[in-house]
Formats: sequence, structure tokens, C-alpha cells
Amino acid sequence: MLQDTNNAQAPEQAPASNPDLSSVATQAPAAVNAADTTATVGANQGEAFQQFGFIEAMQHAHWVNWTMLIILIIMSIGSWYLFITKVIRNSVIRSRADKVTRTFWETPNAADAIRFMEEQPKNEPFSKIALDAAQAAAHHQRSEGSRLTETMSRSEFIDRALRQAVTRESARLEGGQTFLASTGSTAPFIGLLGTVWGILMALITIGQTGNSSIDAVAGPVGEALYMTAIGLGVAIPAVFFFNFFTRQNAEINAKFDVFAHDLHDFFATGARVGDVQAASAKR
Repeated sequence: MLQDTNNAQAPEQAPASNPDLSSVATQAPAAVNAADTTATVGANQGEAFQQFGFIEAMQHAHWVNWTMLIILIIMSIGSWYLFITKVIRNSVIRSRADKVTRTFWETPNAADAIRFMEEQPKNEPFSKIALDAAQAAAHHQRSEGSRLTETMSRSEFIDRALRQAVTRESARLEGGQTFLASTGSTAPFIGLLGTVWGILMALITIGQTGNSSIDAVAGPVGEALYMTAIGLGVAIPAVFFFNFFTRQNAEINAKFDVFAHDLHDFFATGARVGDVQAASAKR
């Protein structure tokens, strides 16, 4: 009897486990579908991100953004061109400055020293300053007894010529600084103008179509952000170049002034002040 009772109860307990199995079977496809949906969304977002790269964004850019981009490219090319040419020019000037000035002062004959200065390249500034001083001294000497010598002394005439020569060479040395300063100060605003215009185009597109999906917004917004990055990428090197050359120009201008003072003493008195003091000390 006990065996029959157990056999009778067994069929009643078996169906009790069926709800759990059916629940698991129902949840498994749902989890798979959720995973597939997540993967599909991630893939779509990745495709959307790849679709709106720089080239794709600029293909749909407005003519205003293209104008801003061309201006920034011209500014960048100009900044790098000035950087390369000015680095080469300043390096040549700095490397030849000591040689030119030392040879001038070590040459015992003034005529030979002037002839050495005339043989220097046209873009060598120290030789041009020395030649202007020599020409001013010679001109004042030829004008002895004229109104020029009565109005202006030899020292004043040479000093004026040296000031003009130093100013001229300093202006040549600082060529391109205005362009670098303008690029460094205006390039961020040009990029910002492209950014504002891109965002404006995105808002107009949303208002006209009513579509605020990533496909409709990512293009103009991505284009706008690219313009900001390009503007900063142009401005930062330009500011660095400007500060770098400002420092170099200050050092070279200081050498101009020292050399000009020595030239003034030499052509006005016939000897450098240092040489006169050294001769007096020996006596």
C-alpha cells in the first residue's frame, strides 16, 4: 500500500517543476534580444561616428565654413613659412655678428675695414650700419666750411645716421611679426565663427525637418567643433612663434645698439671709448 501511495503522489509532484523551466525558457530569448538590441545600437552609433568624420563633415559644410577654413589654412601656412625663414635668417645673423664686428675692429686700417664691410652680403645688418656711419663721416668731412658743418657737428651728424641705420635694420628684423600677432589673436575667433555658424545650421535643420536624431545633428555640430579645433591649432603656434622671435629680436637689437655706439665713438673721435680708456690706463 505504501508503494502504491508513493507511485500515486509522484505524478502530482512532477508538474510542480514545470513553471520554473518555462520561466527560464521565456527569459532566455528576452536576454538574447536585449543583447542583440544593445549591440545593434552600439554598431549604429559607431557607424554614425565614422560617418561624420572631418572629411564627411566638410563635404556638407556651408560656404561660410569653407571660407573660414581657407583663411585659417592661409594663416597657418604663412605662420610656418615665417617661422622657417626667420629662424634661418636670425641664425645666420647671430652666427656672423661676432665675426663681422670682431674683424672690423681688428683690422688696423680703416679703409680695409670698410672694404671688408662692403664685401658682406646685402642682408647682413652690421656691415650696413658700419657703412652708413662711414659714409656719414666722409660726407661731413667733405662738407667742411659749408652750412652743414655750421649747423650740425660731426658727432651729431654721425649719430643721426647711425640712428636711422639701426631703425632700418630693426624694422627689417621685425618683418612678419605683425602677421604672427594678428594670426595668434584672430585665428581663435575665426574658428569660433565657424563653430557658431555650424551650430546655427544644425538648429535650422532641426527646426525645418523636426528630426533631432544623431544623423541630422552630428554633421553640423561635428563640423562646428572641427572649426574650433582648427582655429586653436593655428593660433597656438603663431603665438609661440611671435614670442620666440620677439626675444631673439631684442637680443639682436641690443647688439645693434652696442655696435652703433662703438661706431659713433670711432668715427667721431677716431677711436673707441674702450680703446681710449685702455691707452690712458697704460700711460
